[in-house]
Amino acid sequence: MKKLFVSFAALAMVFAVYSCRETEKKAEDMEAEVENVMEDMEDAMEETMEDAEEVVDSMGNAAEEVVEEVEETVEN
Repeated sequence: MKKLFVSFAALAMVFAVYSCRETEKKAEDMEAEVENVMEDMEDAMEETMEDAEEVVDSMGNAAEEVVEEVEETVEN
């Protein structure tokens, strides 16, 4: 009976160690995935900011053209 109990305890320890290793591996995989998502999000934010700058520049140029046309119309 004592051998059975000791064997069961040893088996339980093996499963616990194995489970911890699996959990650690999953945590590392999850960390890598989060880093990838953050990098992708950062790239998307940079692209969005560049697009926004282009839109603002285009709107500024269009506004300047409108002002010039209004000034020409007023002068004539």
